Amino acid sequence: MTEVTLVDILRRRAEEQPDRLAYVFLPDGEEAEQKLTYAELHARVTSLAGRLQQVGVQGGGRALLLYPTGLDYVTAFFGCLCAGTVAVPAYPPRPNRPMPRIHAIVADAGATVALTTSRIFAGMERRVADLPDLKALSWLATDEIENLSAAWRDPGIRHADLAFLQYTSGSTATPKGVMVSHGNLMHNEELIRRACGHSADTPIVSWLPLYHDLGLIGNLLQALYVGAPCTLMTPVSFLKSPIRWLDAVSRFRGYCSGGPNFAYDLAVRKTTPEQREGLDLSSWGVAFNGAEPVRKETLERFAETFAPYGFRAGSSFPCYGLAETTLIVTAGGAGSGPVLRSFDPRELGQDRAVEADSGRDLVGCGRALGDLQVAIVQPETLERLPAQSVGEIWVAGGSVAQGYWNRPDVTAEIFGARTGEGSGPFLRTGDLGFLAADGELFITGRRKDLLILRGGNHYPQDIERTVEASHPALVPGAAAAFAVEAGGEERLVVVQEVQRTERRTDIAEIAAAVRAAVADEHELPLYALVLIRPGTIPKTTSGKIQRSLCREELLAGSLSVVSEWWEAPLAEAAPGASAADGVDRWIASLVATATGARIDEIDPALPVAHYGLDSLRAVELLHAVEIGTGASPSLESLWGGMTVADLTAQATAALDEKKDEVEIRVEEVGDHPLTPGQSALWFLDRLEPGNAAYNIASAAEVVGPVDAPALRAAFQ
Repeated sequence: MTEVTLVDILRRRAEEQPDRLAYVFLPDGEEAEQKLTYAELHARVTSLAGRLQQVGVQGGGRALLLYPTGLDYVTAFFGCLCAGTVAVPAYPPRPNRPMPRIHAIVADAGATVALTTSRIFAGMERRVADLPDLKALSWLATDEIENLSAAWRDPGIRHADLAFLQYTSGSTATPKGVMVSHGNLMHNEELIRRACGHSADTPIVSWLPLYHDLGLIGNLLQALYVGAPCTLMTPVSFLKSPIRWLDAVSRFRGYCSGGPNFAYDLAVRKTTPEQREGLDLSSWGVAFNGAEPVRKETLERFAETFAPYGFRAGSSFPCYGLAETTLIVTAGGAGSGPVLRSFDPRELGQDRAVEADSGRDLVGCGRALGDLQVAIVQPETLERLPAQSVGEIWVAGGSVAQGYWNRPDVTAEIFGARTGEGSGPFLRTGDLGFLAADGELFITGRRKDLLILRGGNHYPQDIERTVEASHPALVPGAAAAFAVEAGGEERLVVVQEVQRTERRTDIAEIAAAVRAAVADEHELPLYALVLIRPGTIPKTTSGKIQRSLCREELLAGSLSVVSEWWEAPLAEAAPGASAADGVDRWIASLVATATGARIDEIDPALPVAHYGLDSLRAVELLHAVEIGTGASPSLESLWGGMTVADLTAQATAALDEKKDEVEIRVEEVGDHPLTPGQSALWFLDRLEPGNAAYNIASAAEVVGPVDAPALRAAFQ
């Protein structure tokens, strides 16, 4: 029997449904659209595949993919599949920033060619000149190649052939490439189809990054597999304005869309009733939630907030998976809603799951799909455990990948595990959980110290190395990075020994250095930095940091603390800052709020990124500036060294331009009277709609009274 692959499916769709819409891309997350039919996609893909075969990158050769989300990425990934080339998805580095992860991936994968766009290549060309490993790659701008479809030859792909290397989130020093075969993809795509109830009539909407397995396999490839149209937008578009995600689901009648738990929290917190007006989410049948711990409170808040707009609580779709199993392992039935249960925390502490009327709330992640087997195993004795017993989650079946690229020893240990009685081989996930009597899987934690923050995996030892090198006052090899729960999400805390001779160093100075370094290298915001006396951090007898014990001692107040810095609450970070204090003070307050610094710590001469910003905080900051002033500073310029003074200058210039366009006369704005010519935009986000009446005067006529949303519209 012929082994069907995604390459065969693409060709068949192009032949049988050439004019059917395959992918839509929203570059700005809103109106601007780029589209590809199956015929257009197949033509682009085979042209690139012909070029890759022409330059000899086939038969298992590796190609690095450096693209943002967009149709160029879609073409490049499928082009690699059709050429018989092993794709190695990554993400373009920030301007003027180190590229340790890309260096490590190139070295590990042995890639010989890098595929990207002409714009990104222009920015990378100068940077790679002094980097031998990247300079040695053959760089190909795929949006400029000639039509070579006629040169393409079907490579005769088999299920056992390697499709791509999925480099897992985590350690930048030793990244591991999961070997995903064409057979793995076909097996997992079928599991996803069945679990979600997908067909050609179930549109998919995605803002997830395409270099990550959830966005790539769960959305991009699933759409081709079932023949459903797929609408794509960038992660930045979503982070900047979460209403864009919901609006896209509404406009394109999305059936399947989702993301990590934090995305649903963000959608509730960062959208307003005015923005939600007109949404129709009645088509949303599968709102998948995975890649980080799923929280009961999040599911309930989201369902309650968006029920008036057609969202059904039963559409919430918690699921579990990992890159080593291609993607999905367990899920519930589409439309059946989440399984919510409460367990006695004392019993969980003894590795037993006993239901209780009130206790620790856990969200079920569904049951094993298809022929996949999920076993709960005692990690030390390797005994297979019965239902309601907490242990390590092991998985077996056709979706389990082939191992880690060029890591036979680790592959044998992780992918070839056997229980004490000899059954297997299983994949050891490193996750802890239990199976209920009805087969429902519940996740309780991690066996190792891996941190899962905002859907990404981070190794604490990487963060600790970054921290100890960020300031001379810190003791090398004496840091512990771990997560604590705050505000309904996991936040990063670092406990670090301080040099005996440096104990008088200002904590604000050290915290600023640590925040900047952690944000720059790991794209994570720091929640707390706790400095302790030298020689007091908990360690094992062999000298290993005891992170769990350190966390317990911090929460119990038993560490030998010298000084500490905690992210400031909004009111403390920016007390009363508003337009009345001047644009410079207002911008400083926004930077302080976004970074957790205090407003008096903000130096106008320093780069904004110096204060420590991850991608989410960065886009929120820029969006606040845009809403408040009309200025549109780019994310690239912020990462490229924009100072607080630069940002203030852009905001001031934009406000001056607004004043020239419209003269505002406001009779009353809450408790904040405005003088003629002063921008009322400063106050809009501080008012409840309808609380004040405005008169807007132009050169010829007066229009009013109007409320805050109408005033905002007048400035668009």
